[in-house]
Amino acid sequence: MKYAMLIYTDQAAESSRTAEEQQAIMVGYHGFTTEVREKDLYKAGEALHPTTSATTVRVRDGRTVTTDGPFAETKEQLGGFYILDCKDLDEAIEYAAKIPGAAHGSVEVRPIVIW
Repeated sequence: MKYAMLIYTDQAAESSRTAEEQQAIMVGYHGFTTEVREKDLYKAGEALHPTTSATTVRVRDGRTVTTDGPFAETKEQLGGFYILDCKDLDEAIEYAAKIPGAAHGSVEVRPIVIW
């Protein structure tokens, strides 16, 4: 089953990290990505630009309404994702815990609906 691993972190805290701290986190992401690719679990994954580049779209009474920024004010923002093909939720959780963002933010694990 495919699972989305949605990585939430505090963008303000991320921007205050030193270059060395940021590099160490990126090394962790590279290692994780290499592992899941080698185990043929990796299906997709990308980092996202900061929420300042986001646009939220809603349709109300037949009109498209756009708002700059994310849809909700939260402490943590969606910063990236992976899509992995895991045998079950336990395996998905095992890999989500290895994502570096889980150490300083959170990783939401959600099964993907196959139509």
